[in-house]
Amino acid sequence: MGTIELKNVTKSFGPVAVIKGVSLTAEEGEFVVFVGPSGCGKSTLLRLIAGLEETSGGSIHIDGKDVTELDPYHRGLSMVFQSYALYPHMTVYGNIAFALKTAGIAKLEIDRKVRAAAETLKLTPYLDRKPKDLSGGQRQRVAIGRAIVRQPKGFLFDEPLSNLDAALRTQTRIEIANLHKELGATMVYVTHDQIEAMTLADKIVVLNDGEVMQIGSPKELYNAPKNTFVAQFIGSPKMNLLPRASYDGAAMHYGDGVKIDIGPMDGTPSIVGVRPEDISLCPLGEAELSATVTHNEFHGADNNVFVSVPGIGSLNVRANGKLDLQSDQPVGLVLDKSQLHYFDENGVRI
Repeated sequence: MGTIELKNVTKSFGPVAVIKGVSLTAEEGEFVVFVGPSGCGKSTLLRLIAGLEETSGGSIHIDGKDVTELDPYHRGLSMVFQSYALYPHMTVYGNIAFALKTAGIAKLEIDRKVRAAAETLKLTPYLDRKPKDLSGGQRQRVAIGRAIVRQPKGFLFDEPLSNLDAALRTQTRIEIANLHKELGATMVYVTHDQIEAMTLADKIVVLNDGEVMQIGSPKELYNAPKNTFVAQFIGSPKMNLLPRASYDGAAMHYGDGVKIDIGPMDGTPSIVGVRPEDISLCPLGEAELSATVTHNEFHGADNNVFVSVPGIGSLNVRANGKLDLQSDQPVGLVLDKSQLHYFDENGVRI
């Protein structure tokens, strides 16, 4: 078992409220990712689950049991921190075995568990090495191994890849995903990187200023963001939000006589959102909008093209990497109407 449930959890430091009534559930075996900008409260929320911080209000339940007042050890969770927190004088074997030794587990059982964890994490060849002789990714795997041997009800990860370079982050991210499949354990993972969230999560919790903006699968958040904050936070490059405009029941009207025909719809849209991949470059004679290239980033398979549209402003377009685009080049744009997102004047999805 490993269900983690938060019921209207709050946390304040003096007069400052940092967690403002969060309710959510990580079901048994789920990989749940907390994501949001720096200072949104995601690490504080994880520390509340772990018992490293006291709640100001609400309750935390693990497998139906209220653990709000329990200390970390008795919650049955294991936490992996951003810093590896390994003992430098101990070998990999010693670091993984340490918690079991302090718990008085028999030597043969310790050896079995350590070697099983090492095999799972591909650390067997390194069991006699010290942390200083390992790469950053290997050290992080040792920290995960130390958590695995305790056989916890759930794992808590606090930005575990932040100290790794880009290549190691990708490699270790895949290893964590495979580990989750192998163990089938409940995992709650904190990151500010929405790519990590999209690639790892069964369920994403988007946080901002201590509040939950939306909870859902990566596809749900990408395809149907509930508000403009989620719309721009999830997805890379981020969604274009066209400036507020008037709607006449058939078209959105912008400055310089520019309009976008969207047809009749329920509600009154004020903001139109369009992802970069849902805008196509075309000859000016076939264009819905006329634009000028202001900057182009060549990414290999793709071009990340920034264009200026009269009456609307700057838009980001994902185009084929084979196109040769120059600054100040005039281009035409066509929007995929079936993929547009509409928000009201308060930024809430219509």
